Amino acid sequence: METFYLIIVIFIFLIAIFDLSVGVSNDAVNFLNSAIGAKAAPFKVIMAVAAIGIFVGASMSNGMMDIARHGIYQPQYFYMNEIMSILLAVMLTDVVLLDIFNTMGLPTSTTVSMIFALLGGTFALAIVKTINSAGALQMGDLINTDKALQVIVAIFVSVAIAFFFGVLVQYIARLIFKFNYRKQLKYFGALFGGFAATSIIYFILIKGLKESTLMTPENRQWIHDNTQILLGCCFLCTTILMQVLMWCRINILKIVVLLGTFALALAFAGNDLVNFIGMPLAGYSTYHDYIANSNGVSPDQYLMTSLLDSASTPSIFLIGSGVIMVVALLTSKKAHNVIKTSLDLSRQEAGEESFGTSPIARKLVRMTTNTSSFIVNNIPPKARTWLNARFDKDEVILEHGAAFDLIRASVNLVLASLLIALGTSLKLPLSTTYVTFMVAMGTSLADRAWGRDSAVYRITGVISVIGGWFLTAGAAFLICFTVTMIVYFGGSIAIILLGALAAYMLIHSQISYNKKLKQ
Repeated sequence: METFYLIIVIFIFLIAIFDLSVGVSNDAVNFLNSAIGAKAAPFKVIMAVAAIGIFVGASMSNGMMDIARHGIYQPQYFYMNEIMSILLAVMLTDVVLLDIFNTMGLPTSTTVSMIFALLGGTFALAIVKTINSAGALQMGDLINTDKALQVIVAIFVSVAIAFFFGVLVQYIARLIFKFNYRKQLKYFGALFGGFAATSIIYFILIKGLKESTLMTPENRQWIHDNTQILLGCCFLCTTILMQVLMWCRINILKIVVLLGTFALALAFAGNDLVNFIGMPLAGYSTYHDYIANSNGVSPDQYLMTSLLDSASTPSIFLIGSGVIMVVALLTSKKAHNVIKTSLDLSRQEAGEESFGTSPIARKLVRMTTNTSSFIVNNIPPKARTWLNARFDKDEVILEHGAAFDLIRASVNLVLASLLIALGTSLKLPLSTTYVTFMVAMGTSLADRAWGRDSAVYRITGVISVIGGWFLTAGAAFLICFTVTMIVYFGGSIAIILLGALAAYMLIHSQISYNKKLKQ
């Protein structure tokens, strides 16, 4: 029996390797979209900066693993065989579901996928346990619904806040710098660069390194107590540095974009790593505790109270995960496909649209156009002329082949970093995927990138992506619910068949995708 569960743990780790790959393919859009879209540097340089951020973030990650141990289920009420059934079902569900979204080119949330898969698996066995206990156990004893509710609320909060501030901040930035930003950059560039760099550094400290092995409780408390002084010194130093770089004829906007790319990649690896290796590590801990302390008790009678303790992740797993994520980032063609979707929806110029139209999109465009016309008609002619001059797209400074300019790329990264850092400091579970995507959509709207001809297609695309986020939650819950039941009641035969089915789906998906690329 011990050998059987050891094989399951090894199998879960093997699935995690594939999950890391598809997870990076999905989340790469979060930190690559702005740099690639603005052509801030050669593609290899951008990928190298992101790869370094991922490796550093993964290697120093340590927190957040507890969610896989006791974030959704209450382990003190579950037996060892039940926990292993849930963890295996979650991994099988997660890797297949994310691969489907990657193939479709739609960015989704790995956090939502993991949380709702865990919730579905836990709910399945909670039903079984409440029935078998004859009323001794209730659903509230077995399931921790707070985390799931936080994620649901975060979807609405992230979408609304990120889009609103994306529109507002980009509109203000464009009024200041215009599309031909060279002249204004001479006067405001150092201040803008200093503020941007300070915001990104604050984001790294608050979000990217919050749960890293370097951040001891003493370090976190020191940063909390000295935040204002730290930010003030950082702003002063970076502003001076940006001015010196401008005197050396270096485009500081490119520096800001690359720094933001590094920061978001680091935060992604450090905080979202639990989505990929949290289940295997929980399974490893479960197996290790059972072997050490069971004293001959069968797996279906051994309660996993030990999972209530906080996780302590061995460095070898963190470093290994970082290497796998870097390799996946540099080699995944599906990551480029997901990035393309986000860029198509936010590019400055019109072109071939990836999405069709929909009645909802047409109605929204009609309402927005009428509202915009009413506002414009009530603006004094001189003010209207001045505003139109600030948004003269004929003067736009674009790198060759860029989807948008460096001003918008900088706003995307700085604003996303600030919102995520603010949400983290307020203990609001804002999703990195939701924030970065919706900020990009908001800034593109403010930049008048959604023209009369393209707006309906862009809105349809945004609705499709947002709908995919909710679809992820529902699909993860239902699929994992079903898989958990099959694994729990089907035993070893069911595990072998499900593993073979998952492998077939992943291989078939990759083959079909490669054929599609060659067409």
